[in-house]
Amino acid sequence: MLKTFIGPRLRRLRVENGQTQAQMAKALGISTSYVNLLEKNERSVSVPVLLKLLESYDVDWREIAEDDSSAVLADLRGALQDPIFDTGRPDLPQLRAALTHSPDLATSFLRLHRAYLAATDQLMSVSGAGEPAQSLQATSPEAAVLNFFRQHQNYFEDLEKAAEGFWGGQRVTADDVYAGVKKRLQDQLGLHVRLVPVSEMPATLREYDEERREVRLSEALDHPNRVFQLVHVSALLEQRDVIDGLLSKSRLDNANGLARCRVELANYFAAAVLMPYRPFMTEALESKYDFDHLATRFGVSFEQACHRATTLQRRGARGVPFFFLRIDKAGNVTKRFNATDFHLAEYGGACPRLDVHTSFRTPGRILSQLVEMPDSSQYFVISRTVDRPSFARQHQDVRLAVAMGCGTEHIGSICYADQLGVPAAHTTKIGINCRVCPRIDCDQRAHHALVLSGPVDERRRGATRYSS
Repeated sequence: MLKTFIGPRLRRLRVENGQTQAQMAKALGISTSYVNLLEKNERSVSVPVLLKLLESYDVDWREIAEDDSSAVLADLRGALQDPIFDTGRPDLPQLRAALTHSPDLATSFLRLHRAYLAATDQLMSVSGAGEPAQSLQATSPEAAVLNFFRQHQNYFEDLEKAAEGFWGGQRVTADDVYAGVKKRLQDQLGLHVRLVPVSEMPATLREYDEERREVRLSEALDHPNRVFQLVHVSALLEQRDVIDGLLSKSRLDNANGLARCRVELANYFAAAVLMPYRPFMTEALESKYDFDHLATRFGVSFEQACHRATTLQRRGARGVPFFFLRIDKAGNVTKRFNATDFHLAEYGGACPRLDVHTSFRTPGRILSQLVEMPDSSQYFVISRTVDRPSFARQHQDVRLAVAMGCGTEHIGSICYADQLGVPAAHTTKIGINCRVCPRIDCDQRAHHALVLSGPVDERRRGATRYSS
């Protein structure tokens, strides 16, 4: 049986209730010295004490016993790859000790580092533009949502359970899902679904009209995305209490972040309905994560199948931990989710050495690549383009590219690595992005490194104008 240490959480609970260790000990029926040992993580909590704790303080056991340290540890390791920490970088045992004894300090450090990155990025963007630097420490809604999902290891049990009960025990094949969802919306919510021409809803893919009790879908949507949008609407209406409960624990404190997170949680629910956990997991393992096969098998898009694979993090039934990255043709990161230690680009775009950029040259084909981060960690990455809905011929080629990656220790579980010739395959050295990457001699560098980069030697020209 795994030992459960709850020291920092117990201390926080005691302080929030304005109690001394002696008062908490009395409430729990244990000694003051035992409370002291629990708070110092010198003793693991026993089941009877944990039950008494939940009874006495009326808290959810997950708030006390669940361990989210793996995601925070991954974030710490990623943040510490910033060149500013090149000297005196803590090793892994030190980081684990910090999480064990001072988790609030660790999360505060991460918050500070994100604020530093955001401020630096915004300062550079407004430099010389004559614009006031407003809210330099603000975190974008997308970054806040990513952090929230990372804290939950990209998995939400409450939404998974709700999705499992979506069909009420009935078996619905992929071919019947669209009609089934339409009927369900009509029967359960009194909603009528109408497919409308692009001219009636220009630049809009889906619209819910509460007054008319109608959901309008654009003809620009392909079949998988029509189904997905309908289940998304169901999530927003039927799972409001579940989503509100998750948002209440998100620590998001601004309207933009909460709205963005609500949409992503509804997307999560829709994916869980269309790709049920156990069947999808079984098929993924048997096919070695053949995403074209998974998309066909469950009647979803390639991108939806990839995204769902990042959420297979249920205790006792975990899949391969993936990161998911989507970019546009300019290299902007438009979507990202992560269940790995890989530090996804948040500011300034993804590394140009990632083949996800190259995939625009070979639309529809999957590219495989081995990459190495500055900390020597290695990942296997696949990339492929995906097409977005097109409203008119004037707006064709709205293509994006997605990348899926995992640690090389999982490479034997991925079918796309079969022809790569591992371990003899070439490994591409990459970074988070140019502004913080320490690889000064990289011939793809687009920005002078923000920190720890020496002045350019005017007598010598290096691989780029930023090196000498």
